[in-house]
Amino acid sequence: MLTISMTSLTDNSSRVSSRLLGFMTRRRVFETIDEQDGNALPVKNPTFLRRKGRYWPELLRPGRYFGRWMFWGLMMLAFMTLLAKFALLNTLQDFNIDREKFITTRAVMENANKVVNERDDHNGDFKEISSPEKFSIPDIWMKPTGDFYYKCVERSSKEIKSPPNGYILVHSNGGLNQMKTGISDMVAVAKMMNATLVLPSLDHQSFWTDPSDFKDIFDWKHFIQYLEEDIWVVDHLPSAFSSIKPHQRSPVSYSKPSYYRDQMSSLLKKYKVINFTHTDSRLANNGLSNSIQRLRCRAMYEALKFTDEIENLAKKLVNRLRDDNKPYIALHLRYEKDMLAFTGCSHNLSEAEDEELRQLRHSVRHWKEKRIDGEERRRKGVCPMTPREVAVFLEAMGFPLDTKIYIVAGKIYGQDGVKALEEKYPNILTHSNLATQEELMPFSNRQNQLAAVDYTVALKSDVFVFTYDGNMAKAVQGHRKYEGFRKTIRPDKINFVKLIDRMDRGLITWDEFSLKVKILHANRTGGAVPRRPGNSVKTEESFYANPYPGCICQK
Repeated sequence: MLTISMTSLTDNSSRVSSRLLGFMTRRRVFETIDEQDGNALPVKNPTFLRRKGRYWPELLRPGRYFGRWMFWGLMMLAFMTLLAKFALLNTLQDFNIDREKFITTRAVMENANKVVNERDDHNGDFKEISSPEKFSIPDIWMKPTGDFYYKCVERSSKEIKSPPNGYILVHSNGGLNQMKTGISDMVAVAKMMNATLVLPSLDHQSFWTDPSDFKDIFDWKHFIQYLEEDIWVVDHLPSAFSSIKPHQRSPVSYSKPSYYRDQMSSLLKKYKVINFTHTDSRLANNGLSNSIQRLRCRAMYEALKFTDEIENLAKKLVNRLRDDNKPYIALHLRYEKDMLAFTGCSHNLSEAEDEELRQLRHSVRHWKEKRIDGEERRRKGVCPMTPREVAVFLEAMGFPLDTKIYIVAGKIYGQDGVKALEEKYPNILTHSNLATQEELMPFSNRQNQLAAVDYTVALKSDVFVFTYDGNMAKAVQGHRKYEGFRKTIRPDKINFVKLIDRMDRGLITWDEFSLKVKILHANRTGGAVPRRPGNSVKTEESFYANPYPGCICQK
């Protein structure tokens, strides 16, 4: 056994010696060639190198050294990763990124359909950049992306128009937009009750006491024709039912479909004619079938088309606002006498003006709250922003001081009126100074018709900003979402009030204030955020302020 082992050892040693000899021979050949060319390797001790070279094959073999190779390889990889990280950080610093400016631009190649996409590090949206030789569109005007969404309001083939059980008369209460949403709800109610809808009558007793009726504001023929596959609509109650005394009802607010399908339908079958005395918020925001939600949108955004007279004037105003090919803001500055009296907000007003608002509030019987702490309401974010607060807000957001601002509101209250805003942004426009007297003549003392003009100008604007979350703000922002998520800025008034008060007290600088305002509103621009049910039906997001989901779907 010993003899055999020694023999094996001898044979193995011979094979290893011959391999090493061959390696050394090849090494000497290379050295000789280098020396002959006059380019000898700068090695001080060739013998040491040759000695080391004998062990390379052994070191590269898997075995006892393999673990060490893996360890040192991983250490080298970690070291290189660390170097790459530091190099990247230094490169970003060299680019001098200014986080305050939120600069993301869009390049529009007019003669070539090239689009360069760049990511906005603060909100994740991808914007386009305009070529330098053309014109630049600052990021502040860019609308949220809506490429992955579409309107989904088509009628289902399964939907049928059943024979009616009777007629419903509708008295729409409130201002234009409150009536508009109420009528849209009544279209859905007529569908659920299998009722024929008589063209609604409008409120003439609200603050503006506007005598306009349905046909003065809406294209009534279009309304009937558009809905003919959904419900029965008639101009007036047929003579056969004119002798019947309508059953008077005020529907329960935020009712579910079962309320109308069961309780109200039974009454309709019994009385044949029902008069709904109120229409505001009489249908729930959520928990309705897709077919009913889509019918509400078809009524609100398609069937309730304004008259040609209103549409034509609004078109003229929009064209004048765009005559220099520059974008404009539509500002819903709800700093009006009725709203300030209703909310009890008198910040920045004189004592005499505050008293006038208090007296108006006490004189209106259906306004339940009489004693109101206006400053507390302002801190809670439920007061309309003042003209001065709006001016500071727009400047902090980065809108140029030469921006054209179309005010979507009535007369601004207070002895200073809109002065504080106009001093900062002089290009303040309204239907009163943008239209001619001749153009405004047919709308004299017709505030709801003028509100319809303003609604259309706001809908078409590049940016819509509202300072109070009232009926018009809800209606316009919802319509802008429906039309492709047009940019709508919803101020965070709770935090904005804190910031502006701190700046006024000298606790923060303008730059700090502006940066915080930008960050605060980076994601409050009217993008695709699903509507969700709230803890209370009265405080949750309105369906008409955000018809997604319901009438907007993902591709």
